[in-house]
Amino acid sequence: MKYVSDSIKLAYLEHIRHKALLLFLLSIGVLIVALYALTKGSYQMNLQDFFLALTGNLEGPKGIVIANIRLPRIVSAIICGWGLSLSGLCIQSLLKNPLGSPSTLGISQGAAFGAALSIVIFGAEVFSVSFFAFSGAMAATLTILVLARLKSLSPEAIILAGVALSSLFASATLLIQYLATETELAMVVFWTFGDVARSNWQEIFLMTGTILLVSCYIISLKWELNAMSYGEETAKGLGVRVQRIRIIGMILSTLVAALATAFHGVIAFIGLIAPHIARRLVGENHGFLIPCSLLIGALLLLTADTLGRIIIGSGALPVGVLTSFLGAPMFLYLLVRGYK
Repeated sequence: MKYVSDSIKLAYLEHIRHKALLLFLLSIGVLIVALYALTKGSYQMNLQDFFLALTGNLEGPKGIVIANIRLPRIVSAIICGWGLSLSGLCIQSLLKNPLGSPSTLGISQGAAFGAALSIVIFGAEVFSVSFFAFSGAMAATLTILVLARLKSLSPEAIILAGVALSSLFASATLLIQYLATETELAMVVFWTFGDVARSNWQEIFLMTGTILLVSCYIISLKWELNAMSYGEETAKGLGVRVQRIRIIGMILSTLVAALATAFHGVIAFIGLIAPHIARRLVGENHGFLIPCSLLIGALLLLTADTLGRIIIGSGALPVGVLTSFLGAPMFLYLLVRGYK
């Protein structure tokens, strides 16, 4: 009996070691891509220039490029990918629906509607556009939560309500574009292209602080999320306050997605595909699934943005275009797999 117990313990420790090693390799991957992104682009430089810039000993054009252009862009890509994958994972786990994400719940479309409304009706100041985009994203989820509360919607019905809201916000955005001038129309279309190079350091710090706090809270709920993955009745039997966790989690995941979308535009499918890749790698245990999803989301968005800069050279290819090309086949695959 003792031999069997020791064998199980060793197998479990080996299992934990493999998952920890994977998380470590993903972290190293994010660091390597970040360092590569610092040195590549239309203005070539090396790692020595980067370390000199960090110590304040690099002046001239190279110092300006690193401190004001590339470093904020890289940090934005990491934090934005982290936040979008966190939001997508929360939505999928709380609703037990593999198609849940900021895009399928109408959060991104609500932000696009708010930004278009601000540009065409209230002016195109940066603060007002971000505020209206954030308000539109939050309004989409609050509408869904109110409907779910009043009508006792199932998790599947919540996704359908999100799809309906997405269509509604998309139609309203098209109407605003129809009424806009050529200049306003160009500004609206440009905003809908996701771009991690838009935010300044103040916005980056605000988004980073918010996402880190929400991440710590969601990680603290890993046991409850594991219980909910076995069914709502099972979780309630274990003492989990399912409705309370679902409402708070949805609001926090929307807050994260709304901030990322308000500052960087619509970046589709990161919140959908990163959690699914993580599940393939580490399984359903949220103790490993959450950090793995966050690292994969950061790595995917940073890689996509770096490829966009290398392909075009001037950084003109929006990262939202590349993530859409990556995510659309995954979305169709999930639909076909779910139907089977």
